[in-house]
Amino acid sequence: SRDMGALPTAEEILAAVADWLDTHAKPLSRSDAYAARVAANALAIVRRELTLGAAAEAEEVAGLRRILRRDGTLAELNALLCAALRDGSIDERTDGLMAHLRNSARSRIAIDQPNYRS
Repeated sequence: SRDMGALPTAEEILAAVADWLDTHAKPLSRSDAYAARVAANALAIVRRELTLGAAAEAEEVAGLRRILRRDGTLAELNALLCAALRDGSIDERTDGLMAHLRNSARSRIAIDQPNYRS
């Protein structure tokens, strides 16, 4: 249980606002209810990004470092991967590439669309 004198976390604030929007959107006009559901969904994505994003990024960077045998930021490593795919020095037969791409896609889907069934 949380200390009632403590400030709420960003995750708690996002959850509360998303829940409020979801609950109070029902009596609104169709277009306003839709907009409220879109806003609640956007807040839920941000909440999942806050809770899952850092671990997903760290896992993706580790996978890219193993495949490329290089260090760098996520953006730098992804740029190197794209260049290697374009020039053919890396392809679907490269050890670990396909598993890395599947894992990275699953991590992103877990944040963006957690109810998606692949």
